[in-house]
Amino acid sequence: MIFGDGNLALLRDGRRVHLTLDESTGAGFASQDVFLHGFFSAAVKLPAEYAAGVVVAFYLSNGDTYEKTHDEVDFEFLGNVRGREWRVQTNVYGNGSTAAGREERYDLPFDPTDEFHHYSILWTRHRIIFYVDETPIREVVRTAAMGAAFPAKPMSVYATIWDGSAWATLGGRYRVNYKYAPFVAEFADLVLHGCAVDPLSVEHSAPAAASCGDEEEEAVSSAARRARMAAFRRGHMSYSYCHDRRRYPVALSECALPGAGGAASLGRLFGPDGMKRRRPRRARDASS
Repeated sequence: MIFGDGNLALLRDGRRVHLTLDESTGAGFASQDVFLHGFFSAAVKLPAEYAAGVVVAFYLSNGDTYEKTHDEVDFEFLGNVRGREWRVQTNVYGNGSTAAGREERYDLPFDPTDEFHHYSILWTRHRIIFYVDETPIREVVRTAAMGAAFPAKPMSVYATIWDGSAWATLGGRYRVNYKYAPFVAEFADLVLHGCAVDPLSVEHSAPAAASCGDEEEEAVSSAARRARMAAFRRGHMSYSYCHDRRRYPVALSECALPGAGGAASLGRLFGPDGMKRRRPRRARDASS
């Protein structure tokens, strides 16, 4: 546990964790081990009804060890007003490179408050892949131009719920309304399949962990998996930094790679602000 002692509950002999946000605090927990690469997954069920301003996160980070040069790989679930769906945001940065955000946002093809769904991160020395259930939804390929911006230092695994009123829902337009509290996020089926290292002697353990997770990369390289990833991104990605020409007049290096940002194949679907263009009503009606 990292904060919110009274707002964290273990159920089913510790196999399920409830994290609660109320007016006093949120809650969060972290892995005891520190990992250099691996596969990390959790089944998550999000709070229902009005959840504007609420942020639930499942992520890797080393911010406690490297305060100014930390790495992070994020799944962030952004709450919404009643009748509007939760959105999922992924982000990656390394060596404290928060100024160059690599955010993508997605609308899920299911209601994440109805039942548990699995969200997973594969982190290797070559790439980072995000999964929703069994579908890969994003691949960040390490390029020479990224340099230290690609996460390369050992990280812990975290899960949190907190008040993100300042930005989470329409840029802060809708804030957390504690009339609807408590907000409870449920976590289960935690998988920490990584190479644990000693954070005090990383130089000795890193060589053995460098190739950790490499075997998992083969699973996403199949044509079927890549087709599923392309279909998900085409149908459900609502924002990508790779298409945000106002923010990045010159796209970041990895955006030109197939599958990484999809700039070449998906660019026509997005406006200059990186947001997916709305289809004209006539076009929607004709295709229905």
